Amino acid sequence: MKLLYSWNVNGIRAAAKKGLFEWLHATNADIICLQETKAHPEQLGPEFTEPEGYTAYWASAQRKGYSGVCIYSKEKPIRVDTMDVERFDAEGRVLRAEYPGFTLFNCYFPNSQAEGARLDYKLDFCQTLQAMASEVVAQGQHVVICGDYNVAHKPIDLENPKSNEKNPGYLPEERAWMDTFIEAGFVDTFREFNTEEKQYSWWSYRFSARDRNIGWRIDYHCVDEGLKPRLKDARIHQDVFGSDHCPVSLTLED
Repeated sequence: MKLLYSWNVNGIRAAAKKGLFEWLHATNADIICLQETKAHPEQLGPEFTEPEGYTAYWASAQRKGYSGVCIYSKEKPIRVDTMDVERFDAEGRVLRAEYPGFTLFNCYFPNSQAEGARLDYKLDFCQTLQAMASEVVAQGQHVVICGDYNVAHKPIDLENPKSNEKNPGYLPEERAWMDTFIEAGFVDTFREFNTEEKQYSWWSYRFSARDRNIGWRIDYHCVDEGLKPRLKDARIHQDVFGSDHCPVSLTLED
């Protein structure tokens, strides 16, 4: 089995003070993907850059304290790249790691922001990433696309869908892209195992939203249709704290 975790930590240094690395080692996961690290590796100590048992890979934003993704991996990938697209790499949006059984995309999708201020950028990112993943699949390989998608796909995926229809993360254009993505042959792994309501991975810091479980499911592991037979489990870990998001996990048969 191969166990993968994904977690938007909302600042890796802040998360470390709240037990990030104690949690990381307790999971014994094969691969841990973090988003919104808000750090460059040269700013960090060895506990961040060389955690015992793992090799770390980084994509950081040019702007300090913003965005960024990281992969901690027990097995060294065959190759690790960014998107090689300047407008996205400048914000540290993606790490692409090739393993023997699949290519992993660790992604921090842009937020479309109030009144859709960055919606065009967000959709450009979504479409570019989808094209890259589809190209890998067309070459006969499998893909795992994990991270903070900043999209709640269906009404079941957030607490108040009607009142959020004009809010970033649930705009019609974002949900339409997610429809297109699924229709193109990508699988929302969590919904293969759990179709219940109130399964959220992000909560606002305001109004005691997490205590009341008024949240959104915006963190995903998606895979190509061909990888579906290897799915063994997918979970949201709402009992793990340290960020406004909680981790999500995927278990694959080797």
